Amino acid sequence: MDYEGKEEYEFLDNCTKVVGDALEGGRKKNLDWERRKANDSTDFASWKGVRIGAGAVADPSVTISLVSMKVTSKLARKAFHFLSRGRSTSIQLPSCYVNLRHISCSPSEVNKIFNDDSLEFARWKNGGGLFHQSSDIDPTAIIEIGAVVHGNCMLASDVHIRSGTVVGSSVSIGQSTKVGYKSVLTNCSVGNFSTIHNGVCVGQDGFGFFVDENGHMVKKPQELFVRIANHVEIGANTCIDRGSWRDTVIGDHTKIDNLVQIGHNVVIGKCCMLCGQVGVAGSVTIGDYVTLGGRVAIRDHVTIASKVRLAANSSVTKDITEPGDYGGFPAVPIREWRRQFARLRSTCK
Repeated sequence: MDYEGKEEYEFLDNCTKVVGDALEGGRKKNLDWERRKANDSTDFASWKGVRIGAGAVADPSVTISLVSMKVTSKLARKAFHFLSRGRSTSIQLPSCYVNLRHISCSPSEVNKIFNDDSLEFARWKNGGGLFHQSSDIDPTAIIEIGAVVHGNCMLASDVHIRSGTVVGSSVSIGQSTKVGYKSVLTNCSVGNFSTIHNGVCVGQDGFGFFVDENGHMVKKPQELFVRIANHVEIGANTCIDRGSWRDTVIGDHTKIDNLVQIGHNVVIGKCCMLCGQVGVAGSVTIGDYVTLGGRVAIRDHVTIASKVRLAANSSVTKDITEPGDYGGFPAVPIREWRRQFARLRSTCK
């Protein structure tokens, strides 16, 4: 085993004692640390009974190289994090933080939480959030503490990522775009000067299934992307699914209210407005300058022409090919819907 200093000994000593407490009912092992510290080439296989994680390591081929204190000083207390509540002689530690870059062999029955990739993350200077070092981030961007930006992302100038937000791999975010608290962005690109409010989820799997020959529901692959253009605003807790056969697209200057669901393969034009609780099913095409009132529902594979306005609580079940105002269930031209409503009221009298 290679040693890099006294602090690393103390670090490993503390971790092993924690493991001993958890697995041995609180009985601490006398590992004779002073003798081992004097020997810089101690074979780990000689440490019979020493446990790291939930399994004993006594393989002569196993070598451990401890990380430098620049890493361990920040993670010493959490480098081995055990999720067991009680003390027991049986193995009941389902997860621990294990760094596979520095531990060449670790117990197979343990879930590795702190893996090799995590070493590529660093603390961003503006805000204190974490970012993967393969990402291209403008120095003026702000990543608040608690936010995470994964690998191969591109963040342009003056981007602001608030606490709790996760930006997945290969996401690009344009200039001066703001992302609110606890949002998740994956498999997507966001244009310039856009605003994404709190709790928004963009780029997750679309809701697509088919029934196989055995009558089982099988998920269709959803492997494309979401493309959000410039000057778009997306309200809190809105969800936008990624595409399966074409990208999901949100056009320039489109405004989306809170609690809106946009399915996979949906294409929305420019300068549209979607009010709260609108539901747009998969593969819908919406033109430019379309307004959807609150709680409008649109069935799948429907096309709506440009400059259409739909009254609140309307439901679109077929294509709308002409501009104008529509309402009702199913949606019809607004004058026809009003006549239907008037006849219904007179009948009820």
